[in-house]
Order: sequence, then C-alpha cells, then structure tokens
Amino acid sequence: MAVRGRRTKVLPSELNKVCPERADDPATYPRKMSDFEVVPNLQQSSSSVSKSRNHDPLVFFLLLQENLISWIPENIRKKECTYFVESSQTSDSGRIVCECGYLREQHLEDAAKPPIFLGKEWDPRRHIQEMPTDAFGDIHFTGLGQKMGKYVRVSSDTPPRVIYHLMTQHWGLDAPNLLISVTGGAKNFIMKPRLKNIFRQGLVKVAQTTGAWIITGGSHAGVMKQVGEAVRDFMLSCSSHKEGEIVTIGIATWGTVYNRESLICPMGGFPAEYVLDEENQGSLSCLDSNHSHFILVDDGTHGRYGVEIPLRTRLEKFISEQTKVKGGVAIKIPIVCVVLEGGPGTLDTIYNAITNGTPCVIVEGSGRVADVIAQVANLPVPKITIAVIQKKLSVFFHDTYDLFTERKLVEWTKKIQDIVRSRQLLTIFREGRYGQQDVDVAILQALFKASRNQDHFGRENWDHQLKLAVAWNRVDIARSEIFTDDHEWKPTDLHPVMAAALISNKPEFVKLFLEQGVRLKEFVTWDTLVYLYDNMAPSCLFHSKLQKVLLEERDHTAGSKMPRIQLHHVSQVLRELLGCSTQPLYPKPKPTERPRLSIPVPHIKLNVQGSSLRSLYKRSAGRVTFTMDPVRDLLIWAVVQNRKELAEIIWAQSQDCMAAALACSKILKELAKEEEDTDTTDDMLALAEQYEQKAIGVFTDCYRKDEERAQKLLTRVSEAWGKTTCLQLALEAKNMNFVSHGGVQAFLTKVWWGKMCMDNGLWRVVACMLFFPLLYTNLITFREKRLQPVGCLTRLRAFFTAPVVIFLMNVLSYFTFLLLFAYILMVDFQPSPSWREYLIYFWLFSLVCEETRQLLYDPEGFGVVKMASLYFRDFWNKLDICGILVFLTGLTCRLIPSTLYPGRIILSLAFIIFCLRLMHIFTVSKTLGPKIIIVKRMMKDVFFFLFLLAVWVVSFGVAKQAILIHNEERVEWLFRGVVYHSYLTIFGQIPSYIDGVNFNIDQCSPNGTDPYKPKCPETNEDNNKPIFPEWLTVILLCLYLLFTNILLLNLLIAMFNYTFQQVQEHTDQIWKFQRHDLIEEYHGRPPAPPPFILLNHLQILIRQGLLRRPPMRHKQLKEKLEKNEEAALLSWEMYLKENYLQHQQCQEKQNTEQKIRDIAQRVDTLAELLDLDQVKRTGLVEQRLVSLEDQVRQKLSNCLRKVGFSRAPLNQSPLKHQPLYHVLARNLLYPGSHTLRFPVPDEKVPWEVDFPLYDPPAYSADHKDMAVQDPFSPSLESLLKINYNTMDGLIDRQSFHGLYAVQDGLPLNPMGRTGLRGRGRLHCFGPNHALHPVVTRWRRNLDGSIIRKSLKKMLEVLVAQYPLSDVWALPGGSLEPGETLPLKLKWILRREFWPQFQNLLKQGTEIHKGYLDDPRNTDNAWVETVAISVHFDNQNDVEMKRLNSVRAPHLCSSLTWLSLCIRWQVLDKRIPLHANHKELLHKVSALLDTYY
Repeated sequence: MAVRGRRTKVLPSELNKVCPERADDPATYPRKMSDFEVVPNLQQSSSSVSKSRNHDPLVFFLLLQENLISWIPENIRKKECTYFVESSQTSDSGRIVCECGYLREQHLEDAAKPPIFLGKEWDPRRHIQEMPTDAFGDIHFTGLGQKMGKYVRVSSDTPPRVIYHLMTQHWGLDAPNLLISVTGGAKNFIMKPRLKNIFRQGLVKVAQTTGAWIITGGSHAGVMKQVGEAVRDFMLSCSSHKEGEIVTIGIATWGTVYNRESLICPMGGFPAEYVLDEENQGSLSCLDSNHSHFILVDDGTHGRYGVEIPLRTRLEKFISEQTKVKGGVAIKIPIVCVVLEGGPGTLDTIYNAITNGTPCVIVEGSGRVADVIAQVANLPVPKITIAVIQKKLSVFFHDTYDLFTERKLVEWTKKIQDIVRSRQLLTIFREGRYGQQDVDVAILQALFKASRNQDHFGRENWDHQLKLAVAWNRVDIARSEIFTDDHEWKPTDLHPVMAAALISNKPEFVKLFLEQGVRLKEFVTWDTLVYLYDNMAPSCLFHSKLQKVLLEERDHTAGSKMPRIQLHHVSQVLRELLGCSTQPLYPKPKPTERPRLSIPVPHIKLNVQGSSLRSLYKRSAGRVTFTMDPVRDLLIWAVVQNRKELAEIIWAQSQDCMAAALACSKILKELAKEEEDTDTTDDMLALAEQYEQKAIGVFTDCYRKDEERAQKLLTRVSEAWGKTTCLQLALEAKNMNFVSHGGVQAFLTKVWWGKMCMDNGLWRVVACMLFFPLLYTNLITFREKRLQPVGCLTRLRAFFTAPVVIFLMNVLSYFTFLLLFAYILMVDFQPSPSWREYLIYFWLFSLVCEETRQLLYDPEGFGVVKMASLYFRDFWNKLDICGILVFLTGLTCRLIPSTLYPGRIILSLAFIIFCLRLMHIFTVSKTLGPKIIIVKRMMKDVFFFLFLLAVWVVSFGVAKQAILIHNEERVEWLFRGVVYHSYLTIFGQIPSYIDGVNFNIDQCSPNGTDPYKPKCPETNEDNNKPIFPEWLTVILLCLYLLFTNILLLNLLIAMFNYTFQQVQEHTDQIWKFQRHDLIEEYHGRPPAPPPFILLNHLQILIRQGLLRRPPMRHKQLKEKLEKNEEAALLSWEMYLKENYLQHQQCQEKQNTEQKIRDIAQRVDTLAELLDLDQVKRTGLVEQRLVSLEDQVRQKLSNCLRKVGFSRAPLNQSPLKHQPLYHVLARNLLYPGSHTLRFPVPDEKVPWEVDFPLYDPPAYSADHKDMAVQDPFSPSLESLLKINYNTMDGLIDRQSFHGLYAVQDGLPLNPMGRTGLRGRGRLHCFGPNHALHPVVTRWRRNLDGSIIRKSLKKMLEVLVAQYPLSDVWALPGGSLEPGETLPLKLKWILRREFWPQFQNLLKQGTEIHKGYLDDPRNTDNAWVETVAISVHFDNQNDVEMKRLNSVRAPHLCSSLTWLSLCIRWQVLDKRIPLHANHKELLHKVSALLDTYY
C-alpha cells in the first residue's frame, strides 16, 4: 500500500527540518497491533541495559536511549488518516479540513485520492490505520528552567500492559504502592485559597509518603493545573531531588495538544523542546510543565477531546490488577479516584469508578459536580429526587443550567442515586471536618473504608488493609483504622508483616506491632534470622562482608555454586567486628541438625525477592528453636545496617541492655573504619557515641542505686554476647567515656587495692612491703572482716597478692635490675663474667619466663596464634621483646672473646631499651600517664614529618654536592655531604666553604685521598681559589634554611601543639582508660617480683603440666553468676533502663527547642480551628442533631416493637435498610451485554407513577443451548400464543405475588420499571422460577463445641463457585421447566443423592418465596425464587455426612470447563456472595438467631 511504500512522507515537510528522519526499513515495523500482541521482546528489552548498570553512567544512559529508540517503534503505534474527505466544518483559521480534523497537507501524499477508497464515505474504522509511532523521548519545557519529562504518542488501541512495561522497564519507574486518579474540571476554576492549600498539601503528602502515581489529564488547565502546581510547590520545598520525586502522569489526547509538532521525531526526541503558549492555544490545550510523564493518546483525529478516557480507564484497571512487592508485602495496587469540580464527563467517571468498585474522594467546595454529590451524600437515597437534583444543579451550574434537558436531569438523578447508594466507596472531604483535616487522610481512609466493606472470606480484608498500611508506611492510618475494637489481632497474625516492616526499615510499624503484643521470643527464630540477613540491602557494608565470607567458603569447598547465607557466616563476620575475645554467637550446625521454627501462622501471601515469608511459618511443630536472645539478634541485624530508629526501638526491649549498647558501639566503630562513604561513616560514629551514652546512662542509674550490683554488671559473663563482659566490650570499643566513669574507676581502684581498704596511704604500703611485720599492726586495714584480726595469717597473703603491692615490688625489682646492669656495663665488664653479671643473666631469664607466660597464658582457649596477636598488639610487649632480643644478641657477642667489645656496645643499646621500658611504670601517675600518650603520638608526627624534611634535605644536599665537589667516589663522604651536613645546617652548622670566604685548602683533600678530610671544592689551579658560583650556593642555602628552619620546623611545632592540645583536653579520660591495662596486668601477674617470680612459674608448670589442672581464672574481672542471681540482676538492670528512658523522654520534653516546636504546633492547630467559618460549625451541629433524631426514632421504634407493633412476617426481609424498590434490576449496564438501560430514578419505579420520558430499549438474548425459551424477537403473533398467570405447558408463568398486568402482549414486572424491555438473558417472559437451598451447620471448635461471637452462635453455610464465574453463590438457581431441582445444584450432587436432597428440602424451613432482585430482570421478565433453610443441628447428622460424601468428584478441580468449587464458609455479613443471596442469608440468621 501507499502507506508502507511512502513512509518517509508521514511527517509534514516542515517537520522534517526540525527532526529529519533516519533511514529505517519500514518493513521491520509490525503492521498493526495484532502483529505484536504477544510482544515477545518485552522482557528482553531491558536485559542488555541491566548488564551495564555498574559501568559508566554516561554509557548506561546511551545504552538505555538506544534500547528505547529500537523498542518503542516496534511495540507502540500511532494512528494516521489515510483518506482525505472534506468536512463541512473548517479549522480555526478558516481552512478546509478532513473529517478527521487535520488539514490536507497534514495527510500522507497519497491520502487525497486513494483508489481503494474512492467513492466511499469516511469511516474511522477503515480509513484510520496504525503505524509505528514517531513521537517519544524526553520533553523539555523551554523557558521554565530545567523541567524535563518523558513522553510517548500511543494508539488508542494500545494494550495497557505495553504501556505499563514502557513505564516500569524503560522509563525506570518503580511500580506504585497506590494509584491516584485525579479527575474533574478541565477548565480553570476558582477554589478557596484555604481549600486549595489543603488539597495541594494533602495530595502531595499521600503521594510522597506512599510512593503513589498520580494520573491526570496532563493539560495546563483545570484540575490538572492544580495537581501540577501542587507537585511544583512540593519539589521547590524539598532539600534533595530524590526526596522531591513524585510521579505525575498526564494522559492526554494527542489531537488536542497545542504545539505537538515539536514533539514529533521518529528516532526520538532527546530532548524535544516544547513551548507552553496559553495565549495562542485557542481550542487546544498545552501540556502542563509540572507533570513528569505524558502518554498522548492518538485516534487519528484532531481537536476531539475525551479520546484518552477509554485507554486511561483500561490502563488504570490493568495497573490496579498488578501485584506490588515491597518490603516483604505483596499487595494488589489499590486505586482511588479524587474528584474536584467537574461536569457531565466527571459524573460519568465517578459512576464508572463506583460501578467498578473504585473508592472515590469528593472534595466539597471545589464546585459543580463535586458539590452536588457532596450536598446529597448524607441524604437517604429515597430523598434524592429529581426535584432535589434540579435544585442543586441550578445552584452549582447556574451558568449552564439551561442546557440540562429533562432526560438529562433524570439520568443525573439515577446516577447520583447509584453513587450515593454505594456509601462504602464514597468519601466526602469537607474542610474542617473532625478527624479528616487533611486530604491525604481522607484518601487513605477512603481506601480502608472500601476494603473494610468489601466482601471477603474470613479475615482477608484485615490482612489486606494492614499490608496496604505497611506498604504506604502510614502508621497513623494503621492505628486509627486497623487496630481498633472491630477486629482482634493475634500476635502470630502479625509475624509476616513484622518481618516486612523490619526489612523495609519502618520502625514506627515495628513499634506498633510490639505494642500490639508481638513477642520477639516467638517471632525471632533461626529461619527468620536467615531470611532477614538474606534480604539485607545490597549497598550495606555488612552484606558485602558476608558475600566475601561466602566466596571464601565456595573457594575452600571448590564448588561452583554460591552457598546460601547461614547464621554461622554471620557469626564469622560479627566476631571480626566484636573482637576475638567474644565467642561465636551462632555456632555452625552439624549436617544432621537443622533448627526450625515451631510457630504456625495463618496464610498470608507475602513475598520478597522470590522467597515467601509465609513459608517461614509453616515449619513442623516440635522442633527446638536455637535463638537464645531474640532482642540481641534483631538488634545486631538493625545495627549492622546502620538503622538508627529501628535499633533504638529494639534496644529498648533488651534485657542485657548495657552489654548490648557497648557491643553496638563496637560494631559501628569497626564498620565505620571500612565504610567508604563519608556521610555513612559519620552517621555510624555518631550512632556509636549515642550507644555509649546509653550504656553510661543506664550504668549511672544502676551505680546510684547499688554500687555493688552495678559493679557486678561490669564483670558478669554475658552468655548472649559471646561470654564476654561489659568492661571488656567497652575496652575493645575504646569507649573512654564509659571506662572513665566514676563507677568503673571505683571498681578498678577496688581491684588495684585488692582486699585492702582504699584509704590506706601509699607510704604505709611501702613501709609494710619493706618491713612486713608491720602488717600485724593496725597500720594497714582490710575490707573483709575475716582479715581484721591482727594475728590472722591470711593478712600476709592478702597484702602481697594485692596488685598495688605487686606493682611496687616489681618497680623496686626493675630499678634494682637497671642499677646492677648499669654497674656491670660501666664498672664490672670483665673478659670473663663475674657473679654479678651472672645474676643479671639469671634476672633476665626470669623476665623471659614471665613474657613467655604472658604469651602462652590462655584461660579462654583462644589458641596460640590469637594469643600471640593479642600479645604483640601491646606496645610495651613489643618493647620488651625488642630489649630481650638485643640483650641476647649482645650476650652472644660478649661470650665470644673476639667480639667482646661489640657485645658491650650491643648490651649498652639493650640498656637504653630497658630504660625506655620504665615509662610504662609512669602510666600509674595521673600527671605523667597522659604525657606518655603525647610522646607516642608525637613520635608518629615526627615519622610523617621526616618524609617532608627528607625531600628538602636530599634535594639541597645533592645540589650542593654536585656544585662544590667534582666526582667524589667515597660513599661515606658522599653520605656526609648530602645528608649529614645538610641536616646539621638546619641547626646552624653551616659549612665554612660554601660561600668561598672562609675557604682553607688545608682543611680538605684536593684529590680526595685523605680518608679523614673531605674532598676540596672546584679551585683555580693558579691561586687555589674556589671557582664555583658563590651567589648560587648562597641563594640555595638561604632558600633551604627558609623552608626548613622557618616553614617545616614551625609546622612540626604546630603538629606537636595540636597533638598536645588534643590529648590535654582528654587527659583525665586517657589516664583512666590506660590505667586499666596496668591494673589488669598486675592483677593477673604472679605476686613475686623477678627473679623470685621463677618460683611462681615453677608452680604453674607443675600445676598445669604435671597435674593437668586448668588455668585459674580471675573471678573478680570476669565472673559467671548463677542463673537465679543473673536473672535477678538483669531484671534490676532492665527496670533501671526503663527509668533511664523515661528520664530521657522528660528531658526531651523540657528541652527549649522541643517546647518551641510544641507551642508552634499548638498555635497552628488553634489557628486552624479558629479559621473554620460559622457555616462549618453550624453544619457540625446539624449533623449531631440528625444523629440525635435517629437515635430517638430508633429507641421509639424499639419500644413500639416490644408492645406488639410492627411485627414483620417471616418471609419479609429483616434488613434495616432494605430499599423500597428493586436496585440491582436497574443497573445501567445490563450484564453480559453492551446494552444500557434507560435511567429510572427511585421515584419513577412504580408503574403507577407517570413517566412520559420513559423509552427503554429492548433486549432479548438468544440461548442456543436452551431447548425451551420464549421468542428471541417478540412479535405480536408469537406473544399472543403465551398464556400468562397460569401453567403454560411445562412453563409455570404464575407469580407468587398474584396476578400481574399484561400490556401489549408483554407482562409487566410487578416491582416496577427496570429501564429495559424484553426478556434479557432470562428464558421466559414473566416470572422465571428458581430454587435456592440455604444449607447451614454450626461452626465448631476442634473439641466439638459451638463457636460464639458477640454471645451468639456462628453458622457455616454451603457456598459454591460455578464455572466461568468469579463470585461465590448459594447452591441453586433457575428451575428448568418440569424439573424440581436446579441444574446447578445437580452439578454439585451425585445423581443418587437427588431424591434424598429433595426430602431435606421438604423438611426445611421456607424463608423466602417471591420476587428476587436480580440484575437480569427486565420490565417483562423477572426472577422469583423459593429459599429453603436446611440446617444440620448435630455434627454427627447422618444426612450431613452423606451430603459431604456424595458431592460431585470434580469439585475444586480444573480438569474440565464444568469445574466448580464448593466449601463450608463462615456466615458473615461480609461473605462475598451475590447481594440478593446475602439477603437470604440474613433471613436465615434471623430465623436461627445467630451471628451475622
């Protein structure tokens, strides 16, 4: 055809200049939508792009753009007119246009007179054809800053799934948690400023908090403009771009978009420049610049509005049927319709939404349709008459009221009645309404109200509502709408959503679930923890560390498959973070062991990344769970992901809270060291400091209450945290603030003094140490009473085992060692060692033995390698080993006569090292201890400073040597000239010959032959004067001294000063922290000083080596308590933790800033209340009066009923709000067809009421599968053959309501008009008889007792789901002529049970006999049924057992097209049945007086 052959002429010639087409093969494009209905490359389209996401962002963007350019033309089409026919109408400029609305030059060249269509009238179904779209890409609104969006031109017949795939896969949109369809006036209208602000803020808030998509018409006018401005204002107020991202999708008609020519580009516009020109748009509309995405629907016409509505409806329906998985919660994407203002099209949109079950929020005060519906929404439906609607329209449509015809008034009345009748789907937002101050709350409440009133089996809708709240992260809505008295939640019901809230980091929901009774001991199990760690964020540092562990395990096992995360992998990483002083938190299970969860949870569909949360809660019972401390497990999981709020909530639940806080501080500090992101590192360090402060706060309260019990908390072995102690965790984390706490220091001082009283003076201790008989005087006092007697022998042991005494004796011993060593080196160093020198060797041997004991001492079983790493981590141990090795080297040389002198030199160096070891003793001093830290840090400063200094020294030295000296070959003199002399120059020793003034040739060697003199500089051979450029060397010297002496040395001084100030500010903390190491060392050291310490070593060797006894533990620094004592201690700690948290909350409330915020919030609330006008307050009073009247009327009715009035017969419905007329039979769209009924308002239903406008259409379906049916096309001749109000052959045409009228050969529905003539889908004119048995039994517990609710017994009813039906129904249906049982009932029962079931029906109770409000009813055909209650009172009833056993074998299977399902279901008002069937169930519950 011409279209395919001339594709290059699709665009007008003037547009080719804007975006010239590229050479593409038109044959590659599918011809029409059916050609790519399967869309085989939908999934493939993004595969190549996803592989490049980890590469350069520019490359990824180019690949994405290239992928989009190739995918869109293959899958998305546009529409073009292929036949030009002059229209009677002209364009805005007066030019001739086609019937499609386009000018002649906007058609294809061959579209003017195509021979195939010649002589035919223009038909859009034939003359508009599809072809690849030519408008897509990025849209840039010029002159409006950097406003960019996405757009695409699509055919009106495009499948919604293709568009959804485009948005989610190519445009990169995340699937929404909520779909907000905003509809209303398409023209600009005026809203009250306050209402406008409330609407804008609420709409944006609900979209931003729930992750919703907002769908509008996309044009820059009316409600679309209001939405765009709301999004614009929000984005301007956001600090970050990501925070301000709101998906706003505009679905507009392509033919009504002004300046759309600039969007056309066959290869995509990246970007396409679009000008928003409202002044010249005329009857067209400009796109709104504040929308983020545009879908421009094309039907091949120009200037016709409303083309996009069908596609928009289909797309919204398709999206609402998708399942969104987020945070572990799988939900069907909910949709809500928000209405502002609007005209007739808006009313149709509302009606269709209500008919499809979509909740609607009507904003009262916005005008027109919205106000009309809002005004009558609270009225009873019978009071919404044509006169009332006419009055409202005259008020709110005063400008266009004259355009409303009488038929239009009837249609509006009918639609508004149906809208108001579905009150559960209708929410009216009124400004200032109590409990509904914001639009976002109204929108979410509308969704919950619709879900709550939706029919369901069991508790499904409550689960759905909770999943919605979790997905939206709206805990306020969950508190007010879900966790109410209407439904009782079991803690186990909340376990899946609890896991989902944890994974998606929603701390408020975790707190709410804990308040609702979720027990962590039941929730946290082995499988749950594995699931949580398996769903950690991939960007988390802990996750990457876990992956490294898994890779190592895979490489170690030589497997090709990556192992799954298990808790022993987590334990391996945690031990690296907590330090190896802790035991593994999760041991590696044996291959035969598999800890399982032992808590069943009801069926809830929750999915995360392909795995099912529900599967975690289906484990077999009887297994023992492993998790010892669930709070600890959850706390670790939250902390390693740096989730502050979540971890704080969980920590508040912890029992061992001090150890938990210190462990969290340690983990965070270790993670911060490896974290690459600076902001995350700062957050981790800040959070670590907060947990340290929590530990300090709890310990402070404990210490104030009871010092002894608080100190027990420091040394208690915590089984939950790897058998470590709080004190050890604080030391590992270097929590100086905690260690320097007064209570901790008091405990360390107590340990330092041993069993002695801490008020003993140091001079007393030294005196008793030098002359121990003084111990048996009252010079030294002890804490324990048993040591108080003077004659007690244990006083001697208690004194000499105190760490302070051991320290003093070791100091005295070490000074003696150094004095003797110095004496040997200076006075008594003979060729053969003297006895004093042998004593030094023996002394050093005792020191070596002590260092070996410290290296190998392993009471915790860490292993030699770990103990060695811990030993060498200490600086003083390194210094000890260095001194010993140097001494042994010197001793070896000293014992060899030829190296006697070098041996003395090496021993002298060893003496220096031993003297430096004295500084460790000074750490006990509060004054000198911090100074040692300063010296150590300054040494680091000097080390890095030397790198800077070496650059200048070497550069100057080499240049000086090269200028002055020629070919110096002696290495030692080269070193002196380059490094040594340059270094001494810094301190003022400037070479005399460098400037040539003080040159003396006698002080140097001309040829460099004198080994004791440097080589002379370059000199003149005549007078031996230097010839080097003196000016250059002087300049170099000055620059060298300037940079080294002034710049670098002052830099070093500044570095020293900074280090000093930094340490000086924390002198007290540093000293208190480092004194612990000294106290711990001497607390575990043998009491005897060297060399007598060898006796203790011998005792240890005999005890452990020969007697094989385990090493003794230091019970005072690490104490394992009994279970009862530990439980009491932890309970006491938890009680004080609660006091601490309450005190913290009080302090926050008393904070000045918090008070200001509270006052500001109260002022805003008060201003909002005062801002409500008198009308609103009056309306509230009126509502209360109406409610009061209803209550009085109800009480009066009850009183009258008690005295015998108003007794309804049994066959009448007991429903309180039963409509006066049939409702289902007047639905506008007749079921199973495209026929629309004539609108019949309630007041026009009775035949007696005059209705001149009534002109219903006729419809009668042809049932080819039915042998007996009335004529398909009723003619007078065929109708006269029918005998009404009697038996007509096998057909019973008698009505239960007596004789019915017959007009023009057709019977009249006894209940009134329905809006449709004919028999519809029914078989016969007149009554169509049916039978509906209601089979019930009592709902029982496992023990057989009847379950009650609200003091009433509960029933179970037999329901069925028939083939080709999505809803459930009672087992029954229409009776075939001559049959006694319905065909549908026969499907359920075996043939042999039919007679027995007829007997059951005869024994049953008739609850209804008459007209049934059915959607199939018409003016001339209707359904009448007999409903019989068959109740089995005894669970052992023989007939009930027979009924259960004789059901058809194919039930609940899908083997044939006749497959159906049948089940016993709890009788409840929300059971999902047909509305008329639910009325029958209500009558049964009233008959048996049961719960409904």
